[in-house]
This record gives sequence, C-alpha cells and structure tokens, in this order.
Amino acid sequence: MSADRAFEAPDLIEVMDEAVLYNRFLIDELHAWSTGLAEGPVLDFGAGNGRFAGALHDLAVPVEVVEPDPTLRARISARGVRAWESLDALAERGHASLAGLYSINVLEHLEDDRGFLEHFARVLQPGGGLFLYVPAFPILFSANDVRVGHLRRYRLRPLARLLAETGFSLNGIRYVDSLGWLAGLAYRFFGNADGDLSVGAVKLYDRAVFPLSRLLDRAVGGFVGKNLLVHAIRSQ
Repeated sequence: MSADRAFEAPDLIEVMDEAVLYNRFLIDELHAWSTGLAEGPVLDFGAGNGRFAGALHDLAVPVEVVEPDPTLRARISARGVRAWESLDALAERGHASLAGLYSINVLEHLEDDRGFLEHFARVLQPGGGLFLYVPAFPILFSANDVRVGHLRRYRLRPLARLLAETGFSLNGIRYVDSLGWLAGLAYRFFGNADGDLSVGAVKLYDRAVFPLSRLLDRAVGGFVGKNLLVHAIRSQ
C-alpha cells in the first residue's frame, strides 16, 4: 500500500455501510481506545471510504488517514480529514510522530503483513497505541474473502506472536462476533460463489444477530469469533 491503487471491491464497502450496529460497535471501541492515548494525531491505515475516520473526526479526535485508492482518498479529504497516499508520505513529519494507529480489516490484504507491522512501530511514538481488527480463523476463508482480496485470516496466538516480534507489547487480544463464526462457516459452504453480500442479509444480521453475538462474546470471546480485536503499544 505504498502507491495509488484501487480497492478490490468498492461496492462491498458501501454494502457494509448498512451494518449500522456493527459499525457503531467499532466506532465506540475506537473512540474509547483513542481517549487513552497520549496527545498527538491518530492514523487510520487503509481508511476505505472514511467511515471510521469521519466518525472520529466528528468526535473531535485528531485523525488522519492513509488510503491508497485515489477516489476514496478524495472523498475522505472532502470531509475535512487529512489523507495520505502511503505511510512513506508521512516521512515529512518524521518518524515516531503518531500517538496511535488503527487499521480495520486491512492487514489481511497485505502480502508482507510483518513488514507493515514493523513500519507501524516506526511511525508510532514510543508507547504509542495500536488498534487492529482483522478476520479470524482460516477455516472461514470463503469466496467473499477472495472477492475482497484477503490473503489470510488470523488465529489469536500466531498474531500475538507476530506483534511481539515486530515491536509491540499486547494490552489485549480477543475474538469478536462469536455468532459471526457460525454465519461465516455457513457462508463458506452455502454462500454465493461470487463472494457477494446482499444488503438485505447484511441488515438482517446487523439488527437481529449481531446484538446477540455481542452478548455471547462475553462468555466465549476468548475462544471463537469471526474477527480478532487487538490493543497493543509500541515497545519502548
């Protein structure tokens, strides 16, 4: 993600705008995380259509973004959020300048995820915060993962080990959306072969299932879920 390129499936970005409760959960998690950071800018790496950066901007969080898709980047800039085409473009500010960096459903797109995590550590202040949200469990890899350009899904322990090896100390890591694990398994075997998500299915899951899934997460979030949520800090 060091140069302009188009997102693989922009239509699915817009479909996920319909997941109102799911997006609100992530915005609330991000806002709570950002309030515990040192003073300084927060970076959204791989911001997509700016859904989360725009929400944080409206909450007065000093957020900027990296988004390599020029069309999406222009949309974000139009909302008053400073947008960069790459991490390299941050070099003019100097290394170790960010109070926090978050990335939602992006790391799985990157062939060299280790290299990007190392780069994240370099652009964060010592003790700066990292918030990651990534798809979990390789068994759930489906046509939808292929459609959106995913290269992998993660497991908790290997991801924790990778973070430790790339300059981070964990504050917390847990699975999220336990019922989504079952839905993901069903989609793998019975979902659309072209990887599409229908607006109706997204709305139904968001309103009827996701709230129950969040309740169940309290009991089984350490063991199973459709995604992994990580809080870490750059090691001193």
